[in-house]
Amino acid sequence: MHSNPILGVVFHWLGGLASGSFYVPYKGVKKWAWEVYWLVGGVFSWIVCPAFFAWLITKDHNAFGILREIWQNEGIAPFVWPYVFGMMWGCGGLTFGLTMRYLGMSLGMGVALGYCTVFGTLLPPLLKIFVDLGPAVPKSLVDIVQTRGGIVTMVGIAVTVLGIFIAAKAGLTKEREMPEAEKKKAIAEFDFKKGILVATFSGVMSAGMAFAITAGNPIAQAIEAGGTDKLWAGIPRLVVILLGGFTTNFIWCVYLNIKNKTGYQYLASHLRSGHANLAPQNLAQPAAARAPSADALRIPRASNFFFSALAGATWYFQFFFYNMGESQMGEYGFASWTLHMASIIIFSTLWGVYFKEWSGVSAKARRLITAGIATLIISTVVIGLGTWLDT
Repeated sequence: MHSNPILGVVFHWLGGLASGSFYVPYKGVKKWAWEVYWLVGGVFSWIVCPAFFAWLITKDHNAFGILREIWQNEGIAPFVWPYVFGMMWGCGGLTFGLTMRYLGMSLGMGVALGYCTVFGTLLPPLLKIFVDLGPAVPKSLVDIVQTRGGIVTMVGIAVTVLGIFIAAKAGLTKEREMPEAEKKKAIAEFDFKKGILVATFSGVMSAGMAFAITAGNPIAQAIEAGGTDKLWAGIPRLVVILLGGFTTNFIWCVYLNIKNKTGYQYLASHLRSGHANLAPQNLAQPAAARAPSADALRIPRASNFFFSALAGATWYFQFFFYNMGESQMGEYGFASWTLHMASIIIFSTLWGVYFKEWSGVSAKARRLITAGIATLIISTVVIGLGTWLDT
Protein backbone atom coordinates (compact mmCIF):
# COMPACT_ATOMS: atom_id res chain seq x y z
CA MET A 1 0.00 0.00 0.00
CA HIS A 2 1.46 3.36 -1.09
CA SER A 3 1.62 6.31 1.28
CA ASN A 4 -0.82 9.17 0.84
CA PRO A 5 0.32 12.17 2.95
CA ILE A 6 -2.78 14.22 2.14
CA LEU A 7 -4.99 11.42 3.49
CA GLY A 8 -2.59 11.21 6.44
CA VAL A 9 -3.18 14.88 7.26
CA VAL A 10 -6.95 14.31 7.15
CA PHE A 11 -6.65 11.37 9.56
CA HIS A 12 -4.56 13.51 11.91
CA TRP A 13 -7.22 16.21 11.78
CA LEU A 14 -9.81 13.60 12.78
CA GLY A 15 -7.54 12.54 15.65
CA GLY A 16 -7.17 16.16 16.74
CA LEU A 17 -10.96 16.57 16.59
CA ALA A 18 -11.38 13.56 18.88
CA SER A 19 -8.73 14.82 21.32
CA GLY A 20 -10.08 18.38 21.30
CA SER A 21 -13.63 17.11 21.88
CA PHE A 22 -13.27 14.29 24.40
CA TYR A 23 -13.82 16.47 27.48
CA VAL A 24 -17.20 17.72 26.23
CA PRO A 25 -19.15 14.59 27.35
CA TYR A 26 -17.71 14.97 30.85
CA LYS A 27 -19.83 18.10 31.15
CA GLY A 28 -22.80 15.72 31.43
CA VAL A 29 -21.35 13.94 34.50
CA LYS A 30 -22.97 15.05 37.75
CA LYS A 31 -22.01 14.56 41.40
CA TRP A 32 -18.92 12.45 40.82
CA ALA A 33 -15.47 13.52 41.97
CA TRP A 34 -12.88 14.10 39.23
CA GLU A 35 -10.94 10.95 40.07
CA VAL A 36 -14.10 8.84 39.77
CA TYR A 37 -15.22 9.94 36.32
CA TRP A 38 -11.64 10.17 35.07
CA LEU A 39 -10.95 6.53 35.98
CA VAL A 40 -14.27 5.27 34.59
CA GLY A 41 -13.61 7.08 31.33
CA GLY A 42 -10.03 5.82 31.41
CA VAL A 43 -11.12 2.20 31.55
CA PHE A 44 -12.77 2.75 28.16
CA SER A 45 -9.88 4.90 26.85
CA TRP A 46 -7.02 2.65 27.86
CA ILE A 47 -8.47 -0.87 28.22
CA VAL A 48 -11.83 -1.52 26.53
CA CYS A 49 -11.45 0.41 23.25
CA PRO A 50 -7.83 -0.59 22.53
CA ALA A 51 -8.66 -4.27 23.05
CA PHE A 52 -11.92 -4.16 21.07
CA PHE A 53 -10.57 -2.30 18.04
CA ALA A 54 -7.34 -4.34 17.97
CA TRP A 55 -9.53 -7.46 17.75
CA LEU A 56 -11.89 -5.86 15.21
CA ILE A 57 -9.45 -4.57 12.59
CA THR A 58 -6.86 -7.35 12.36
CA LYS A 59 -7.15 -10.08 9.75
CA ASP A 60 -9.18 -13.01 11.09
CA HIS A 61 -9.52 -11.02 14.36
CA ASN A 62 -6.11 -12.44 15.30
CA ALA A 63 -4.44 -9.47 17.02
CA PHE A 64 -4.05 -11.21 20.36
CA GLY A 65 -2.86 -14.40 18.69
CA ILE A 66 -0.07 -12.42 16.99
CA LEU A 67 0.80 -10.63 20.24
CA ARG A 68 1.01 -14.03 21.94
CA GLU A 69 3.31 -15.31 19.17
CA ILE A 70 5.59 -12.28 19.59
CA TRP A 71 5.73 -13.00 23.33
CA GLN A 72 6.53 -16.70 22.74
CA ASN A 73 9.19 -16.03 20.08
CA GLU A 74 10.86 -12.87 21.38
CA GLY A 75 9.90 -12.68 25.03
CA ILE A 76 8.93 -9.52 26.85
CA ALA A 77 11.45 -7.23 25.10
CA PRO A 78 9.17 -5.91 22.28
CA PHE A 79 6.58 -4.87 24.88
CA VAL A 80 8.79 -3.22 27.51
CA TRP A 81 9.51 0.16 25.93
CA PRO A 82 6.00 0.76 24.52
CA TYR A 83 4.65 0.06 28.03
CA VAL A 84 7.30 2.18 29.83
CA PHE A 85 6.86 5.12 27.45
CA GLY A 86 3.10 4.75 27.91
CA MET A 87 3.61 5.16 31.66
CA MET A 88 5.83 8.16 30.93
CA TRP A 89 3.03 9.73 28.90
CA GLY A 90 0.62 9.02 31.77
CA CYS A 91 2.83 11.00 34.16
CA GLY A 92 2.88 13.90 31.72
CA GLY A 93 -0.89 13.91 31.46
CA LEU A 94 -1.35 13.93 35.22
CA THR A 95 1.05 16.87 35.74
CA PHE A 96 -0.58 18.80 32.89
CA GLY A 97 -3.21 19.96 35.38
CA LEU A 98 -0.52 21.45 37.63
CA THR A 99 0.74 23.44 34.65
CA MET A 100 -2.71 25.01 34.29
CA ARG A 101 -2.76 25.67 38.04
CA TYR A 102 0.49 27.66 38.06
CA LEU A 103 0.44 29.32 34.61
CA GLY A 104 -3.23 29.48 33.67
CA MET A 105 -4.97 27.66 30.84
CA SER A 106 -3.61 29.48 27.81
CA LEU A 107 0.00 30.09 28.83
CA GLY A 108 0.26 26.68 30.48
CA MET A 109 -1.17 24.84 27.47
CA GLY A 110 1.03 26.77 25.06
CA VAL A 111 4.24 26.04 27.00
CA ALA A 112 3.45 22.37 27.70
CA LEU A 113 2.26 21.59 24.17
CA GLY A 114 5.22 23.48 22.74
CA TYR A 115 7.65 21.27 24.65
CA CYS A 116 5.58 18.20 23.82
CA THR A 117 5.59 19.02 20.11
CA VAL A 118 9.32 19.67 19.83
CA PHE A 119 10.48 16.72 21.96
CA GLY A 120 7.95 14.24 20.60
CA THR A 121 8.69 15.15 16.99
CA LEU A 122 12.44 15.74 16.86
CA LEU A 123 13.95 13.56 19.58
CA PRO A 124 13.62 10.15 17.78
CA PRO A 125 15.34 11.29 14.53
CA LEU A 126 17.87 13.28 16.60
CA LEU A 127 18.76 10.20 18.67
CA LYS A 128 19.16 8.16 15.48
CA ILE A 129 22.24 10.27 14.68
CA PHE A 130 23.97 8.73 17.71
CA VAL A 131 22.14 5.41 18.27
CA ASP A 132 20.98 2.79 15.77
CA LEU A 133 17.22 2.69 16.35
CA GLY A 134 16.63 0.31 13.45
CA PRO A 135 13.62 0.52 11.13
CA ALA A 136 11.47 1.97 13.96
CA VAL A 137 12.97 5.38 13.02
CA PRO A 138 13.65 5.30 9.25
CA LYS A 139 15.70 8.54 9.00
CA SER A 140 17.99 10.56 11.22
CA LEU A 141 17.68 14.33 11.46
CA VAL A 142 20.76 14.68 9.24
CA ASP A 143 19.16 12.48 6.56
CA ILE A 144 15.90 14.42 6.75
CA VAL A 145 17.40 17.85 6.09
CA GLN A 146 19.31 16.56 3.05
CA THR A 147 16.15 16.19 0.94
CA ARG A 148 13.80 18.82 -0.42
CA GLY A 149 10.78 17.19 1.19
CA GLY A 150 12.60 16.88 4.50
CA ILE A 151 13.45 20.59 4.54
CA VAL A 152 9.82 21.51 3.76
CA THR A 153 8.64 19.17 6.54
CA MET A 154 11.02 20.81 9.03
CA VAL A 155 9.71 24.23 7.96
CA GLY A 156 6.20 22.94 8.65
CA ILE A 157 7.25 21.88 12.15
CA ALA A 158 8.71 25.34 12.78
CA VAL A 159 5.44 26.92 11.57
CA THR A 160 3.56 24.68 14.02
CA VAL A 161 5.67 25.92 16.94
CA LEU A 162 5.01 29.49 15.77
CA GLY A 163 1.26 28.76 15.67
CA ILE A 164 1.36 27.36 19.21
CA PHE A 165 3.20 30.49 20.38
CA ILE A 166 0.60 32.78 18.75
CA ALA A 167 -2.28 30.77 20.27
CA ALA A 168 -0.63 30.95 23.71
CA LYS A 169 -0.13 34.71 23.25
CA ALA A 170 -3.83 35.05 22.42
CA GLY A 171 -4.78 33.17 25.57
CA LEU A 172 -2.44 35.24 27.70
CA THR A 173 -3.95 38.43 26.25
CA LYS A 174 -7.40 37.12 27.06
CA GLU A 175 -6.43 36.32 30.66
CA ARG A 176 -4.91 39.78 31.17
CA GLU A 177 -8.19 41.33 30.07
CA MET A 178 -10.20 39.35 32.62
CA PRO A 179 -11.59 41.23 35.66
CA GLU A 180 -9.29 40.94 38.67
CA ALA A 181 -11.72 38.77 40.63
CA GLU A 182 -12.07 36.33 37.73
CA LYS A 183 -8.32 36.34 37.15
CA LYS A 184 -7.60 35.41 40.77
CA LYS A 185 -10.22 32.68 40.57
CA ALA A 186 -8.64 31.31 37.38
CA ILE A 187 -4.97 31.56 38.38
CA ALA A 188 -5.07 31.97 42.15
CA GLU A 189 -1.69 30.22 42.53
CA PHE A 190 0.15 31.83 39.61
CA ASP A 191 3.87 31.07 39.91
CA PHE A 192 5.89 31.57 36.72
CA LYS A 193 9.09 29.83 37.87
CA LYS A 194 7.31 26.83 39.35
CA GLY A 195 4.90 26.73 36.39
CA ILE A 196 7.70 26.65 33.80
CA LEU A 197 9.40 23.77 35.64
CA VAL A 198 6.16 21.78 35.82
CA ALA A 199 5.28 22.62 32.20
CA THR A 200 8.71 21.42 31.08
CA PHE A 201 8.27 18.15 32.96
CA SER A 202 4.72 17.70 31.67
CA GLY A 203 5.63 18.50 28.07
CA VAL A 204 8.66 16.21 27.98
CA MET A 205 6.84 13.34 29.72
CA SER A 206 3.75 13.72 27.50
CA ALA A 207 6.04 13.29 24.49
CA GLY A 208 6.42 9.73 25.78
CA MET A 209 3.40 8.84 23.63
CA ALA A 210 5.36 9.69 20.48
CA PHE A 211 8.26 7.55 21.75
CA ALA A 212 5.86 4.72 22.68
CA ILE A 213 4.33 4.66 19.23
CA THR A 214 7.81 4.58 17.65
CA ALA A 215 8.93 1.82 20.04
CA GLY A 216 5.79 -0.13 19.15
CA ASN A 217 6.63 -0.22 15.43
CA PRO A 218 7.88 -3.85 15.61
CA ILE A 219 4.42 -4.87 16.88
CA ALA A 220 2.79 -2.98 14.00
CA GLN A 221 5.14 -4.66 11.51
CA ALA A 222 4.28 -8.11 12.90
CA ILE A 223 0.55 -7.33 12.61
CA GLU A 224 1.04 -6.20 9.01
CA ALA A 225 3.10 -9.33 8.22
CA GLY A 226 0.15 -11.34 9.55
CA GLY A 227 -2.02 -10.01 6.72
CA THR A 228 -3.61 -6.87 8.17
CA ASP A 229 -3.64 -3.82 5.91
CA LYS A 230 -0.94 -1.26 6.69
CA LEU A 231 -3.65 1.34 7.37
CA TRP A 232 -4.78 -0.59 10.46
CA ALA A 233 -1.60 -2.41 11.47
CA GLY A 234 -0.44 0.14 14.05
CA ILE A 235 -3.65 0.05 16.09
CA PRO A 236 -2.96 -3.16 18.11
CA ARG A 237 0.23 -1.66 19.59
CA LEU A 238 -2.07 0.72 21.50
CA VAL A 239 -3.09 -2.25 23.67
CA VAL A 240 0.41 -2.26 25.19
CA ILE A 241 1.03 1.49 25.11
CA LEU A 242 -2.25 2.50 26.73
CA LEU A 243 -1.91 -0.22 29.36
CA GLY A 244 1.13 1.76 30.50
CA GLY A 245 -0.92 4.96 30.57
CA PHE A 246 -3.68 3.17 32.46
CA THR A 247 -1.21 1.99 35.11
CA THR A 248 -0.10 5.53 35.96
CA ASN A 249 -3.61 6.99 35.98
CA PHE A 250 -5.08 4.04 37.92
CA ILE A 251 -2.52 4.42 40.72
CA TRP A 252 -3.17 8.17 40.98
CA CYS A 253 -6.97 7.92 40.87
CA VAL A 254 -7.06 5.16 43.48
CA TYR A 255 -4.76 7.27 45.66
CA LEU A 256 -7.22 10.17 45.35
CA ASN A 257 -10.14 7.81 46.05
CA ILE A 258 -8.47 6.85 49.33
CA LYS A 259 -7.33 10.36 50.22
CA ASN A 260 -10.68 12.03 49.44
CA LYS A 261 -12.80 9.02 50.51
CA THR A 262 -14.59 9.04 47.13
CA GLY A 263 -14.25 5.36 46.20
CA TYR A 264 -17.85 4.64 47.18
CA GLN A 265 -19.14 6.91 44.37
CA TYR A 266 -18.58 4.32 41.62
CA LEU A 267 -21.60 2.31 42.76
CA ALA A 268 -23.44 4.60 45.20
CA SER A 269 -26.88 5.97 44.42
CA HIS A 270 -26.37 9.05 46.64
CA LEU A 271 -23.50 11.30 47.63
CA ARG A 272 -22.51 11.44 51.25
CA SER A 273 -23.61 14.79 52.63
CA GLY A 274 -20.01 15.74 53.43
CA HIS A 275 -19.15 15.57 49.72
CA ALA A 276 -21.93 17.86 48.55
CA ASN A 277 -19.50 20.75 48.06
CA LEU A 278 -16.31 18.83 47.27
CA ALA A 279 -16.78 18.47 43.51
CA PRO A 280 -17.06 22.03 42.15
CA GLN A 281 -16.72 20.75 38.58
CA ASN A 282 -20.04 18.98 38.95
CA LEU A 283 -21.90 20.72 41.77
CA ALA A 284 -22.16 24.35 40.74
CA GLN A 285 -24.40 25.39 43.60
CA PRO A 286 -22.80 26.59 46.87
CA ALA A 287 -22.96 24.42 49.96
CA ALA A 288 -26.36 24.75 51.58
CA ALA A 289 -26.67 26.06 55.08
CA ARG A 290 -28.78 23.04 56.04
CA ALA A 291 -28.28 19.38 55.14
CA PRO A 292 -28.95 18.73 51.42
CA SER A 293 -32.06 16.80 50.52
CA ALA A 294 -31.94 13.23 49.24
CA ASP A 295 -32.80 14.45 45.73
CA ALA A 296 -29.93 16.93 45.83
CA LEU A 297 -27.52 14.11 46.71
CA ARG A 298 -28.83 11.55 44.20
CA ILE A 299 -26.14 10.38 41.75
CA PRO A 300 -27.37 9.78 38.17
CA ARG A 301 -25.31 6.61 37.83
CA ALA A 302 -26.54 5.46 34.41
CA SER A 303 -25.92 8.79 32.71
CA ASN A 304 -22.61 9.25 34.53
CA PHE A 305 -21.33 5.90 33.25
CA PHE A 306 -22.67 6.68 29.76
CA PHE A 307 -21.03 10.13 29.49
CA SER A 308 -17.77 8.89 31.03
CA ALA A 309 -17.68 5.96 28.60
CA LEU A 310 -18.46 8.30 25.69
CA ALA A 311 -15.66 10.67 26.76
CA GLY A 312 -13.23 7.76 27.13
CA ALA A 313 -14.10 6.29 23.73
CA THR A 314 -13.79 9.73 22.10
CA TRP A 315 -10.37 10.17 23.70
CA TYR A 316 -9.24 6.77 22.34
CA PHE A 317 -10.15 7.72 18.79
CA GLN A 318 -7.44 10.40 18.73
CA PHE A 319 -4.84 7.62 18.61
CA PHE A 320 -6.98 5.35 16.45
CA PHE A 321 -6.85 8.02 13.75
CA TYR A 322 -3.26 8.95 14.68
CA ASN A 323 -2.10 5.45 13.77
CA MET A 324 -4.01 5.59 10.50
CA GLY A 325 -2.51 8.99 9.73
CA GLU A 326 1.03 7.87 10.57
CA SER A 327 0.69 4.92 8.20
CA GLN A 328 0.26 7.39 5.33
CA MET A 329 3.23 9.67 6.13
CA GLY A 330 5.93 7.48 4.61
CA GLU A 331 9.47 8.08 5.90
CA TYR A 332 8.30 11.25 7.65
CA GLY A 333 6.08 9.52 10.16
CA PHE A 334 7.94 11.46 12.88
CA ALA A 335 6.02 14.57 11.73
CA SER A 336 2.77 12.87 12.76
CA TRP A 337 3.24 14.09 16.33
CA THR A 338 3.46 17.70 15.14
CA LEU A 339 0.27 17.29 13.10
CA HIS A 340 -1.44 15.75 16.11
CA MET A 341 -0.50 18.62 18.45
CA ALA A 342 -1.52 21.25 15.90
CA SER A 343 -4.89 19.56 15.31
CA ILE A 344 -5.60 19.33 19.04
CA ILE A 345 -5.06 23.07 19.50
CA ILE A 346 -7.16 23.90 16.42
CA PHE A 347 -10.20 21.90 17.51
CA SER A 348 -9.97 22.57 21.26
CA THR A 349 -9.85 26.31 20.46
CA LEU A 350 -12.87 25.98 18.18
CA TRP A 351 -14.76 24.28 21.02
CA GLY A 352 -13.78 27.21 23.22
CA VAL A 353 -15.29 29.57 20.65
CA TYR A 354 -18.46 27.44 20.53
CA PHE A 355 -18.81 27.58 24.32
CA LYS A 356 -18.34 31.38 24.16
CA GLU A 357 -15.04 31.33 26.06
CA TRP A 358 -13.79 34.07 23.70
CA SER A 359 -16.86 36.27 23.83
CA GLY A 360 -16.26 39.77 25.17
CA VAL A 361 -12.50 39.73 24.54
CA SER A 362 -10.70 42.53 22.74
CA ALA A 363 -10.19 42.72 18.99
CA LYS A 364 -6.46 42.13 19.60
CA ALA A 365 -7.12 38.78 21.33
CA ARG A 366 -9.53 37.71 18.58
CA ARG A 367 -6.98 38.60 15.90
CA LEU A 368 -4.28 36.65 17.69
CA ILE A 369 -6.35 33.49 18.14
CA THR A 370 -7.52 33.67 14.52
CA ALA A 371 -3.90 34.07 13.40
CA GLY A 372 -2.85 31.18 15.64
CA ILE A 373 -5.45 28.80 14.19
CA ALA A 374 -4.66 29.92 10.63
CA THR A 375 -0.93 29.37 11.22
CA LEU A 376 -1.56 25.88 12.61
CA ILE A 377 -3.77 24.97 9.65
CA ILE A 378 -1.07 26.21 7.27
CA SER A 379 1.54 24.16 9.15
CA THR A 380 -0.41 20.93 8.60
CA VAL A 381 -0.59 21.69 4.87
CA VAL A 382 3.15 22.42 4.72
CA ILE A 383 4.01 19.18 6.51
CA GLY A 384 1.71 17.24 4.20
CA LEU A 385 3.42 18.87 1.20
CA GLY A 386 6.87 17.99 2.55
CA THR A 387 6.02 14.32 3.00
CA TRP A 388 4.34 14.24 -0.43
CA LEU A 389 7.45 15.65 -2.16
CA ASP A 390 9.54 12.65 -1.06
CA THR A 391 6.81 10.04 -1.47
